[in-house]
Amino acid sequence: MTTAAAGMLGSIPHMPERTPKALRAAIAQHTPKLLPDFDRNWREKIADTYDLAPLPAFMARWWAEFALARDPQLEDRVHRLEDEAAQATDNAHAKSLVEEAGRLRREASKAEPGQ
Repeated sequence: MTTAAAGMLGSIPHMPERTPKALRAAIAQHTPKLLPDFDRNWREKIADTYDLAPLPAFMARWWAEFALARDPQLEDRVHRLEDEAAQATDNAHAKSLVEEAGRLRREASKAEPGQ
């Protein structure tokens, strides 16, 4: 494996170690568009409160965000489903689109470190 390919699964970056520091580094390297929101959310939920109780929820949210954003095709698919649901005039169709988008988000969030 070349140095350029290290940490990549095909063209999709591997999930980092499951720590805030490793997750932030992966976001900064592979999905920098998420970094301002990550940092703002970190300050609001963790750093400025001096309370680590919300850390598991913070990590779950941002783990899922990165897991989705690291795969542009999957991210686009989820956003298309959500956009289509917002435009749908039939409630049953909108519900099925939202459920599919949610299923894809949940599946992405199950990625383990190194995957």
